[in-house]
Amino acid sequence: MSEQTKKVLDSFKTANRKIKSFEEALGVLYWDLRTGAPRKGMDVRSEVIGELSADMFKLSTSPELGEWLSELERKEVFASLSEIDQRLVTETRKDYNRSVLIPPKLYQEYVVITSQSESKWEEAKEANDYAGFKPYLDKVIRYTNQFIDLWGAGQTRYDTLLEPYEPGMTVAELDRIFGGLREQLVPLSAAIASSPNQPDTSFLRQQFDVAAQKDFSLYILQQLGFNFEAGRLDESMHPFATGLNPGDVRITTRYLKDDVTSALFGTIHECGHALYEQNIMDQLIGTTLCTGTSMGIHESQSRFWENVIGRSRPFWNRYYKELQARFPNLSHVSCDQFYRGNNVVQPSLIRIEADELTYNLHIIIRYELEKMIFNEGLTAAELPEVWNEKYKQYLGIAPATDSDGVLQDVHWSGGAFGYFPSYSLGNMYAAQFANTMEQQIQDFWQLVEAGNLLPIKEWLADKIYQYGKMRTPSELVQSITGQVLDPQYLVTYLTNKYKDIYKL
Repeated sequence: MSEQTKKVLDSFKTANRKIKSFEEALGVLYWDLRTGAPRKGMDVRSEVIGELSADMFKLSTSPELGEWLSELERKEVFASLSEIDQRLVTETRKDYNRSVLIPPKLYQEYVVITSQSESKWEEAKEANDYAGFKPYLDKVIRYTNQFIDLWGAGQTRYDTLLEPYEPGMTVAELDRIFGGLREQLVPLSAAIASSPNQPDTSFLRQQFDVAAQKDFSLYILQQLGFNFEAGRLDESMHPFATGLNPGDVRITTRYLKDDVTSALFGTIHECGHALYEQNIMDQLIGTTLCTGTSMGIHESQSRFWENVIGRSRPFWNRYYKELQARFPNLSHVSCDQFYRGNNVVQPSLIRIEADELTYNLHIIIRYELEKMIFNEGLTAAELPEVWNEKYKQYLGIAPATDSDGVLQDVHWSGGAFGYFPSYSLGNMYAAQFANTMEQQIQDFWQLVEAGNLLPIKEWLADKIYQYGKMRTPSELVQSITGQVLDPQYLVTYLTNKYKDIYKL
C-alpha cells in the first residue's frame, strides 16, 4: 500500500470513528429520553439531539468523505485493503449515496420532529389521544415522502423504505412471501380454533408481584448469557434494545401487575438483540460495522431466543420451578399447563403479546398499511379506521381504543417505516437457523432442558454475532444453512409445534 493510500485510508477511518462516536452519544441521549428523562425537558432534549444529529450528518455527507471513498474504491487500491476495510468502504458508500441527497437542514428538522413525536406518542398512548398525536405523525409521513422524492422510488415508493432495514428486499418479494404464509397458516389456525384440546389460560389472569418479576427477569438474563458488565436492564413504555458498543448494550422491558409473561418474554426478546451486540468481534469496535447486518437478522435473534427457546417445553422443564418459587400463586399449575397456556393461539390486539402463529398477521397488517401510506396516499387521519378494518379482516377482532390499536407501537412516531416486515423475516430466519442448529449441535434440546445454553450462544456468536455488518443477510443465511431464505422452515416449525400442543 502506497503512502498516499495509507494517508487516505487513515483519514477515512478517522472520519468513520467520529461518525460512530456521534452515534454512540446520540444512543445514550435517546435511551435516556425513553427511560425516565423529565417530561418538561423533552423538547429541549429533542433540539439537542437534532443539533448533534445534524453535525453527524454533515460529517457523513462531507465532500472530503466522498473524495476518500472514490480514491479507496479504485480497483488497485481497493484490492490492497483488508477485508474489514473493504467492507467499511462498501457500506459507507451505500450510506453516503443515500444521505448526500438529503439537505442537512431538512435532516435536522426531521430528527427534531421524530424525537418530539416519540415523546408525544408516549403521552398519547397512555391517554388514548390519537388526535393529539396525529399532527406529529402527519409531519413524520410528510418528511418521509420528501426523502423518497430525493432518493428516487424503486419499483414502488415503499421499496425505497425497505432497503435500509433489509438490503435487497422488495415489495414484490414480500408480497410473495407473505401471501404464501397466509395460505398455509390460515388453515392451521382454523384447525387449532376447532380443536377440542384448548389450553387453559385462566391461571395467567391474576396478580404477579412486580419486584418478583424484576428478579426473575434478571435471573433469566443471566441464564441466557447476558453480560451484566457490558449491559443493563431498565423499564420503558415499549421494550427496546440499544447497542452503543459491545461493552455497553442496554435493554428495557415493561412490567404489568396482571401479566407475568409480558415482561418475561419481552426481556428474553430484547436479550436476543443484546447477545448479538455484545458478541461482535473486537476488530469492528469503533467502526460503523459494529452493529447487526440487518433488522431481519437482528430480529431473528430476538425471536429465536424468545420463541424457539423461551417458549419451548424443554426450557420450561428446566426453569418452571424457578418461576413457581417466586410466584406461589402458580404452585397449583403444572409445567405442561404453563407451557401450553403460554403457547395458546388466539386472535389478540397487541402485537408484542401475540402468539407465534398470529403474530405474522399483525406484521402483515402493518406492512399493508405502510404500503397504503406511501404507495396510495393513506393519511394519518384515515389510519385508525383502516387499522380497525384490517384487524377485523385478518384477526376477526377490533380494538376498542386507539391505545390498543393504531397507537400501540412506537415505530411510526420515530419514522421507522419499512421496519415492521423485519419481524416476520426474523421469524423465518430464526426457524431456518434453528433447523441447522439442531443438526450441528449435539443433543440440542437436551442442553436446553439442562439449562446449558452456552453452547447455543457460542454457536450463534461464531456463525452470526461476531461478524457485525461484515456479511449481508443473504451471505449469512447461505453460509450457515446452505440455502437462501425459505419461509417453509417457519411453516414446518409452527405446524409441528402446534399440532403437538393442540393434539391435531
